[in-house]
Parts: sequence; C-alpha cells; structure tokens
Amino acid sequence: MKIGIQTWGSHGDVRPFLALAEGLQAAGHEVSLVITCFDGALYAGFKSARGVKIRVLASPVVSPEEAEKIGRLVYTTRNPMTQMATILRLCYDPVEDAMFDAAQSLCADADVLIGHYFMHPLQIAAEKAGKPYVSVLLSHAAIPSAFNHPLSVAVFGQTGNRVLWWLTQFALNRTLRHYPNRLRQQLGMPLTQDIVTQVWISPQLALVAVSPQICQAQADWPVSAHVCGFLDMPNSEVEGVVPAALASFLAAGDAPVYMTFGSWMPADAFEQGNTMRLFTQAAALAGCRAIIQSPGWQECGQDDGCESSDQVLYVSAAPHHAIFPLCKAIVHHGGAGTTQSATLAGKPSVVVAHISEQEHWGNELRRLGIAGKLLKRRKLTARGLATQIKAVLNAQQMTVKAKSIAEAMKQENGVAEAVRLLNRTFAKLG
Repeated sequence: MKIGIQTWGSHGDVRPFLALAEGLQAAGHEVSLVITCFDGALYAGFKSARGVKIRVLASPVVSPEEAEKIGRLVYTTRNPMTQMATILRLCYDPVEDAMFDAAQSLCADADVLIGHYFMHPLQIAAEKAGKPYVSVLLSHAAIPSAFNHPLSVAVFGQTGNRVLWWLTQFALNRTLRHYPNRLRQQLGMPLTQDIVTQVWISPQLALVAVSPQICQAQADWPVSAHVCGFLDMPNSEVEGVVPAALASFLAAGDAPVYMTFGSWMPADAFEQGNTMRLFTQAAALAGCRAIIQSPGWQECGQDDGCESSDQVLYVSAAPHHAIFPLCKAIVHHGGAGTTQSATLAGKPSVVVAHISEQEHWGNELRRLGIAGKLLKRRKLTARGLATQIKAVLNAQQMTVKAKSIAEAMKQENGVAEAVRLLNRTFAKLG
C-alpha cells in the first residue's frame, strides 16, 4: 500500500511516527511522512534508514524566545482546557493551513492515511478524498470510559466517570471543535459534533501507542481502538551518541539520577540557568550524583557555578535509551516518550508535570508503584524535588517493580503490532 503519515508537535510527537513509518516501509509499504516540529529544526535534512519519503514542514513553528514565553504561560495556567487552547493558538494556528495543504497532497497519492490524533487537517482531507484514516493516540487519557478518567478517584465509580467524561467532552468541544469545523466549512462538509469520537478516535482504526504494561483496553472502548504498544525505535542520528565525558562520569562512581525536562526545558538562557540551578541544588540536598540535561548549559550555567564535577555532569543532549538503564532513577516532565523510555529502562521516576497530560502520566506511574509523588512545575522547589528523589531512591520495592515491568515491556514490539493491525484492517487494499 501507499501510506501517508502526518504528525505535529515536539520530538516526543515525531519519534513514534518515525518508528511506525520505518516499520511500515520495512514491511513492504511505500511510506511518506510529513513532520511539523513546533519547537525546533531537529529533523531538517533527516534521512530515513529504509527509504521513507520525509518532508519537514514549517519547522520550527515558533522561535526559542517565543517557545519560552509559551512554556511559562502554559505551566503557570491551572485550567487544562486553557492550557490546551493556549498551545494550539500559539503553536498550531500559525501552520494549520500549511498542514492542511500538505494533508490534501498526501491524500491524493495514498491508499491509507495515518495521523497524530491532533491532526484534524489529515482526518478531514482523508474523509473528503474517501480514503481510510488511522489515528494514533500517544496517551490513553483521551479515550472515554466508565472504568476510568484521568481526573477521577476510585470512589467515583462508573457513574461518576461517565459524568466526568460528559463534562470533559463538553469542555473539549467548546475549546477545540472550531478548528476542524473551520476547515470543514471551507470544503462544504458536515461539521464535527464531537472532537473525541470523530477526530481523535478513528472509527476505522485507532492505535493506542502505549505499552500494555501501563494501559489496558477497557471493555467499553470503541471497537476500533487497539493498544499496540510503545512505538519505539533505535536511537536516531538526531539523538546523538554517548559523549566520552558522559561515559567517563558513569564509570567513575555510583549510578546517578538523570534529570531532564526534555522539550519543556526553558529555551532562554536566564530561565534555563534557573532550572539548572534548581536541579543542581536538589541533587546536592538528595545526596546523589546527577546527570543534568540542558541544551544550553555551557552558556546558561557556568557563570553561576554550574560546572561539571565528580558529583554532577551537565550535558546538552544524550540518547535516553543508552543512558537511562545506567542510572538509578529518572527525573522528568512526564512526556509520553520519556515516560515509556524510563519504564522500559527499568528505572523509577520522579515526574514534574508542566501540563495536565503529563500529570496523567505521573499518576499512572504512581499507580503502578514505579514513581514518587507527582510534582508540578509551577510549585517546584529544590527541597521538594530532593525529598521525592530521596524517597524514590530509598524505596527498594519501587526499583524491583520497575525492573519487573521493564522485563515485560522488552517482550513487546509496538511497531510490529501496529503494522499487523494495519495490514489486517486494510488487507483488501494491498
């Protein structure tokens, strides 16, 4: 089959689609992938190992200075709908029309279209062209169920969860429905009534790209929704290699705690320096060695005493798959990719959430017994972070449980399962 794929977001929203595209190409399909990375030009010039046709569109959407302002505005906002609306208004609106044009071009030449669940331009273009559409959900928090809700507690029960989901979908539609409906009006198409069941969860096939160790399909999910597992891949060239200084640091003492906010690390030098100092102070208070990932550490921290030593090493980037297994614990922001990489490495986490989706991941790891108390970026202090690091390092049962879950995850192959589901669903097109 000819398969067109489109995604938008940060590195964590691109990497799973690269993995899926490579897997589909290896299975004999002809794959085209359109990437819009809103916070960087990481994929400019990126070449597929298996010959996937890759187009990078309008990347980065925002400048580093704008990204910093947006990040600070979002993580200091308490209302999750306001958070989502802000991100889309500032990082999606500017390129929506360009992505819609690219989506229509993909549809003209593809048999099947696959999109990030936020990729309503591709869903609309596929529907207009009469082509099958597959949505890929990077979090299971977006699927309504009477058996759970990201904000619920057990005492609410099924009735409480149904009410919460009704309220959630009502709020989501008020916040987001105008996006697809603007494009639908341009094409004279019927308007979207529910963003969740008509855009996010394709009625033909919706792949939930989460390990079954973390996410179990619920009995009342739509029949099209399938848990395929983590869409993982070997480290790519954009993720770099293990620097010599990092290898030497790992060999020179106790296993460290790895500390990263990934794409949520502040972009400007002042705020990045503040975050580095917070991490550094927390590591000292916790009494642990630490690797602190900060893309601009050389410019941001050295004037303020953030210099590498035998206790702390600063790195601009490092391949998480290679480094995480060599650490004691991972402090991170709760992104879908980082969360599953830390879990696959068999390491407990300390999650510092910036937005509501990251809070969901932190709560899920807590539920599994492989993370400490969820922390929130807007309230974070070095002492509070140190307390949670110490709690995780002292909880031997947490490390044992993390290793057990990792062993089970290693038996999974999310890409292979996704390819199998796609082949089975659209076999008549091949």
